[in-house]
Amino acid sequence: MWRKEDSKTQAVPEISTKNVNSTGTSAVPAAPLHEKPTPPLAARAAACISRGIKIRGEITGSEDLFVDGEVEGKLALDSASVTIGPNGSVQADVVAREVIVRGCVEGKVRAHERVQVWSTGQVHGEIQARALAIEEGAVLRGKVESGKPAEKTGNALAVAPAVVEESSGSAEIPATPAVN
Repeated sequence: MWRKEDSKTQAVPEISTKNVNSTGTSAVPAAPLHEKPTPPLAARAAACISRGIKIRGEITGSEDLFVDGEVEGKLALDSASVTIGPNGSVQADVVAREVIVRGCVEGKVRAHERVQVWSTGQVHGEIQARALAIEEGAVLRGKVESGKPAEKTGNALAVAPAVVEESSGSAEIPATPAVN
């Protein structure tokens, strides 16, 4: 069985938590042992809708979002990035600073900066963004508006562009009838 001698506790050297200066005296009092240190704040991590999660409705916010589940409705994250993961399925209008599509999106996608469609991504609907990147193998069916938005003019009558006809190296601009 057990012997009484084995049950004696062994002496553990005491470890001081005090800061000691060169004279051997304590420079700063030690923090109480019962206080736990505060963990450092995490960097902005993306919110996540995991595989197997289904959401119907409107999602708004200002944090980045990763969707690997299913979303139906509207995603409005104007100042954030939205990533549709490879397992993600979104049937919604998406408005964000940046949209990355690795899964499937059905609806309007509007990005203030850019839209990226990876080789595994599918977009069925409209895309409107300043910049658009589509990898080989991606599927895109619908309307695309890319580049800087056209400036609106205050003039109600827009001037029709001139048609240029080439003949033997010189260009002619045909006269247009005057509008009364």
